Amino acid sequence: MSKKKKFLILLVIIFIIIQFIRPERNIGKRETENTIFVSNEVGQILQTSCFDCHSNYTIYPWYTNIQPFGWWMNHHVNEGKAELNFSEFETYSLKRKLHKLEEIKEMVDASEMPLPSYLWIHGESTLTAEQKEILSKWVDETSKYLVDTLPRKKEQFQSL
Repeated sequence: MSKKKKFLILLVIIFIIIQFIRPERNIGKRETENTIFVSNEVGQILQTSCFDCHSNYTIYPWYTNIQPFGWWMNHHVNEGKAELNFSEFETYSLKRKLHKLEEIKEMVDASEMPLPSYLWIHGESTLTAEQKEILSKWVDETSKYLVDTLPRKKEQFQSL
């Protein structure tokens, strides 16, 4: 048997073996109630365009059952949740909430989110200009509400 054929057989064996090494799935409860003050319209936008990577619930496409694609997706989900997790948003400090809201606005306005690699397969998650405006308004209103309803002195947060 040639070296080339042995190498191909080895690759096939490795490919088969890695199919049994699967990452843990991110399947919690899909909800927007922890995203504070979300209208149905904003909630639908967040669910369609953000929650797969930024919540405790991911809808997995078929290709994530094939490794290494599942690992790649798991890595993206873990990175996304570490940066912003809507399922745990209410547990964030006020300063962090305000910062994350501002980051949402910046990333959406710059078309940096959702990620282009995510949009290749999930084209329906592309944000329209109208949806970006809705999210921007939601960020502004939510930030204002958080600052205006603080039990502490507002002055210490005005610079945020």
